[in-house]
Amino acid sequence: MTSIEAIINRQLKRWELEQRAGEHETPAPPRPAPIVTVSRETGSRGSYFGSRLAQRLGYQRLHREVIDAICESSGYRKRIVEALDEKVRTEMEAVVESLFTGQMIDHSDYIRHLARVLLSMAELGGVVVMGRGANFILGPRRGFHIRVVCPREKRIENLIKYKEYSREDAERVITHSDRQRREYVRKLFSADINDPLHYDLVLNSALIDVEEMVATAVTAIDGKMNKLRYLHHDSM
Repeated sequence: MTSIEAIINRQLKRWELEQRAGEHETPAPPRPAPIVTVSRETGSRGSYFGSRLAQRLGYQRLHREVIDAICESSGYRKRIVEALDEKVRTEMEAVVESLFTGQMIDHSDYIRHLARVLLSMAELGGVVVMGRGANFILGPRRGFHIRVVCPREKRIENLIKYKEYSREDAERVITHSDRQRREYVRKLFSADINDPLHYDLVLNSALIDVEEMVATAVTAIDGKMNKLRYLHHDSM
């Protein structure tokens, strides 16, 4: 079993166990699902931030390769959807279809799979999703969305320090990654990855320690989740 398969199976088993346990508990009022998405610039230390945030929250960090592996496997997709109760499944499918009624999102099979996977994860919770434009699919009312940025020169320094790149390689990697991520979001979601209105929190890591960023994020996540619970209760 590869490390990616191990991550997926561990999280799926956790969701399945939680679902079975929930069947024997007194129903509780629904609450916004605790999923966190992290978009980051290469060299901003956003990946390390995502790992530390997941540890602090007690969540599983799911990186791009894990998300893609789930989307490409009908077996994994089926297990995730089956971890939802029937009512939530029906509601989730309605949301998925609503995403594709206009022209704001790419209509490819991959994006349909990605939407189902991410919306299911949002209901099941307990994950930090790295990249993949997850915030554009989930929207402002599902989960908490973070963007980590940093000045280009500092990002170059970070790649040299932490990845042992040459300066030339660091500059090339950052230029390529910035363009690739920008085009991915533009092509699939007709959106600008750098627009701060697509995120709940934008963190500039140039002069802030990662642990301080994590503490700030946890406070902000708690604040938004509490507000969404209040809004949900008020609308019932």
